[in-house]
Amino acid sequence: MIRWKTPQDIKEQYMSASICSNNRVVFNIAGNKYRLVVEMQYRAGIVWVKFVGTHAQYDQFNVETVNEY
Repeated sequence: MIRWKTPQDIKEQYMSASICSNNRVVFNIAGNKYRLVVEMQYRAGIVWVKFVGTHAQYDQFNVETVNEY
């Protein structure tokens, strides 16, 4: 089991992931056609999915405040 304790842990495994403020991380899926936005709770080991959708949909909101999935 992999446990990310810091943003650097994520970047080591997924170099294309974007580390954002508000504990948000953006993952590119299917050659950047889709985006997955999560909120990380590193101490608790919890990943909250905040958004899954197309790159075009992703461009319509603020990644730091989105709360829909």
